Amino acid sequence: MVKAFVWSVAFYGSEAWTPQKEDIRRLETFEIWIWRRMMKVPWTEHKTNEEILKMVETEGEIMDTVRSRQKRWLGHILRHDSLLRIKLEGQIEGKKAYGRPRTMMLDWLLKTKEGNISYEELKMSAQGRSRWSQ
Repeated sequence: MVKAFVWSVAFYGSEAWTPQKEDIRRLETFEIWIWRRMMKVPWTEHKTNEEILKMVETEGEIMDTVRSRQKRWLGHILRHDSLLRIKLEGQIEGKKAYGRPRTMMLDWLLKTKEGNISYEELKMSAQGRSRWSQ
């Protein structure tokens, strides 16, 4: 029920998010809070997050879900020739903005659990629809 009703609302528009460290922390906190509410565990019971996840027989998977949704959306964008693709690839010419460069969604997607991958590998894997959506 949580994944059907709560997560569908919480993840609305997550394909276009560029998660910062604070956003990731808040989402993971939200996930544990939801599971505590579902299991009716009061805050006075000092249970760790790992104990709560064992109770519901799951792992912390909220960020994996966000990343997989973003990968599907990015694959869709990279398979078509559009202005959004040009924007994502950073090919728009013009005056460079002042200050520190903004964190891009591609930077976050290129960092995986197995290690960093190159943009070319990401783009080539996006061309194969069946492998990409996994």
